Amino acid sequence: MESPAGAGRSRTRRSISLALAALALVAAACSPKADTVAATSASPAPGSGSGTGTVVAAAPTLTAAAGPATKPGLRALTGFDKCRQFFPGELPRVPEARLPLSRDLCYDAFAILHSGQSKTAVFVAQRLTRETLEDAADEKRGNRFFADARLPSRERANLEDYKGSGLDRGHMAPAADMPTAQANDQSFSLANMVPQARINNQRTWADIEKATRHYVRRAKGPVYVFTGPVYAGGAARTIGPGQVWVPTHLYKLVYDASTGKSWAHWVENTDEARAGKPITYRELVERTGIEFLPGISAGQ
Repeated sequence: MESPAGAGRSRTRRSISLALAALALVAAACSPKADTVAATSASPAPGSGSGTGTVVAAAPTLTAAAGPATKPGLRALTGFDKCRQFFPGELPRVPEARLPLSRDLCYDAFAILHSGQSKTAVFVAQRLTRETLEDAADEKRGNRFFADARLPSRERANLEDYKGSGLDRGHMAPAADMPTAQANDQSFSLANMVPQARINNQRTWADIEKATRHYVRRAKGPVYVFTGPVYAGGAARTIGPGQVWVPTHLYKLVYDASTGKSWAHWVENTDEARAGKPITYRELVERTGIEFLPGISAGQ
């Protein structure tokens, strides 16, 4: 039998152990956590871009960080280390359903969050100023479309996907916005394209792009533009052997950092569609599920 003195020492040691364990639990609960997704090489994967369109799982080059300001189902992006200048503040927050096979791509004059599922952009981000558009005015249109070799072959659109589809390769970041010859050439990456109704692309959407440039030329500071596709309803219509998704709608968000004003164009991807009255930033967030300007109070 343990002596009273020994029992006392035992109780003391147990009390100390329990206290240390409690402190460890508190420290673990208070330490920051991040749901980190491992980065993978951006070099093309072996194999052909054509075939059945089956997507092979790969780790995206994104990290998702949970925080009190992040809504349920949204993830705050990281990455874009070489092109953060195209974002006015924090990186956008995107629905988790859009993130599998997503990769961040930096170009000279724009940035793309690319989806290996749809083989199109989730969004394309730009920072436009009067000066950049003046530089772009005398640039010759490159017009040489290409598949972006930084994307694995099974995650990217290829030229043959658009052949015979009856749809245009519609720019998300317009070639007419590009301030240098190299930037103009880069804008013809198929990662910057979506299958777009021909008349829509050449008339309705072209008019929206022109109106945006007209506004930027009169703005007092930088204007940030987010452009992308939406796939509403059930299973997406696809084109080509790579099964590139055809969007049902397109959007273009314009945010003037000097005034805090914002608005968005929302257009159905049909030849009959016409540009209507712009919608509010909050309406665009509700329709797309993407928080493009977290931490920024975007006015109308």
